[in-house]
Amino acid sequence: MRLHHYLLISCFSLLSLPSHAEVVANLYQVQEPVASQTPDERNQAIQRAFETLVLRLTGDAKASASPGLASVRGDTQQIISQYGYDAGPPQSLQVDFDPVSTDKALRGAGLALWGNNRPVILGWWLNENTDGAALVGDGQSAAAPLRLAARHRGLPLRLPLADLSEQLVGTAKNLEGTDPAPLKGASERYGADALLAVHASQNGDKWQAKWRLWLGDQKEQGSAEGADQAALADNVMLAVSQRLAPRYVARPGAAADMTVQIGGMTLDHYAEMGRLLEPFGGQVKTVNGDSVTYKVTASAEQIRAQMTLAKLHEVQAPVAAAAPVAAAGVPAAPVTAPVAPVPAPAAAAPNALYFHY
Repeated sequence: MRLHHYLLISCFSLLSLPSHAEVVANLYQVQEPVASQTPDERNQAIQRAFETLVLRLTGDAKASASPGLASVRGDTQQIISQYGYDAGPPQSLQVDFDPVSTDKALRGAGLALWGNNRPVILGWWLNENTDGAALVGDGQSAAAPLRLAARHRGLPLRLPLADLSEQLVGTAKNLEGTDPAPLKGASERYGADALLAVHASQNGDKWQAKWRLWLGDQKEQGSAEGADQAALADNVMLAVSQRLAPRYVARPGAAADMTVQIGGMTLDHYAEMGRLLEPFGGQVKTVNGDSVTYKVTASAEQIRAQMTLAKLHEVQAPVAAAAPVAAAGVPAAPVTAPVAPVPAPAAAAPNALYFHY
């Protein structure tokens, strides 16, 4: 069945994505710790939750102070759907923000947003103290603060099982090394987009860490500290979020109407593209065989970053169809009249990008 016949099928939303990128659940739900349930404590927690959410959606620590958000800061109830307390421990206030009104307010303030389809991070996290070093595994209690921090910062996080073979790989030397090859080899079975290596150690009454992040052929690194492991984890995830966000968030004014042509499409790919391009208002313009052209509003850098999540390759603009060629074994007719010139390669359309699976 040809691809354009598939487009008539109404069950695309039920298909699983073949790429590793993940839609972040509860992106607009924020939990902030509280010492009590007094009105003043609640109002302060709601304000912190608002700042946390804006940072999640923009990657900009200064965005919540934008002049365009002054009215929202003064009355956050206009973008809140509900809130309630979680007994914990620790006790916290859970604030559910309305996605539609929140996005409208942020865009109205001239802020560009990072969509909820984000790269999956595999975290190799080594904790070291006077008792020794331990690699944090998926089923361990030490994984809880890492998961909580990742959720707080809007990042999809996976952790290795930390079995014996992985403990031999997840050493301080490999985690702090500049060559990610040992970790990448052990990470293949987890199907993640990015690799995060963290070596955390206790220094007196504080925790500190050195971290490295690999996404494709790009690398980021930094250091962080915190009063305890939970605070350290949150600071590391915050730093990672702020490094990743610029790759997916277009600067205000940088977005423009453009077309994106994807070749090698299948039914699964079509469902995947719908989700990847949804933050940019992706609409199907044409379908030609296994090639689909979308209209989007974005920057070229933003689209290229999204396409890396689907493991697509950027290609040159397709060339015009060549003149018919005689079938093999059939002599070509003698030329008795002037031959029309062969069409020149088609020029790339303005504001167009081309990719292929």
